[in-house]
Amino acid sequence: MSDCTHDCSSCGEDCAIRDKDPKDFIEKLADGCSVGKVIGIVSGKGGVGKSMVTSLLACASAKEGFRTAILDGDITGPSIPKAFGVSQSLYGNVDGLIVPAETATGIQMVSVNLMLANETDPVIWRGPVLGGVIKQFWGETAWNKIDYMFIDMPPGTGDVPLTIFQSIPLDGIIMVASPQELVGMIVEKAANMARMMRIPILGLVENMSYVECPDCGKKISIFGESHVDEIAASYQIPVLAKLPVDPALASACDAGKIEFLDKDYMKEAMETIMKL
Repeated sequence: MSDCTHDCSSCGEDCAIRDKDPKDFIEKLADGCSVGKVIGIVSGKGGVGKSMVTSLLACASAKEGFRTAILDGDITGPSIPKAFGVSQSLYGNVDGLIVPAETATGIQMVSVNLMLANETDPVIWRGPVLGGVIKQFWGETAWNKIDYMFIDMPPGTGDVPLTIFQSIPLDGIIMVASPQELVGMIVEKAANMARMMRIPILGLVENMSYVECPDCGKKISIFGESHVDEIAASYQIPVLAKLPVDPALASACDAGKIEFLDKDYMKEAMETIMKL
């Protein structure tokens, strides 16, 4: 149905979908492949640093010695390869599976940007095609004994986030927000979608939380008073990190050197993930 909300508990229609177990929609991995825990990184709007948080989480996981992967699910705005300085093209193996690219520290990665002739080429595809790519990245990639996979999800609550929620067995999501008061409503939309899809919310990361004065160390809230603690409390979830506006972090991403940034921003978030 065109107006289906995918929440069968509030629907009186008699359709074939409502008789299906949610697990029936999950795509299987290719034979011989294995992925342990899968964490989705979500935001209700673009521009809040979701891809950066995904990259930092993957780096934190790799530093703990885990076999780590990133599935870049933001098909129309892929930026993960840039942060890691990865430019090698994806290719297929003899079994017809996509061979993921690897970063300098061994993080496995798939992204549409690694399939384009030029990384600045736009991806002008409709929803069903985007969803098909997500399923291929998950089920037709030679994932090699992954302990933790992080999925950089597109912003909002549209077709592609829905495909990821339904097709990939997420163990939890981490929401990314910025300090502005408007963000409360946007976070609520993303959180409500996750709950409708029965995906656990592991916590909230606030990006661009403050600027630290290089002379006196004072923290300056350039976007005004933060409301992240109130938002997190309303959903009974922890605040996993408050990231500053850090020129060193921005420079590392621009240079493709995020793996070599000596910052421990995601320590608490990684501790939460390892408890799953």
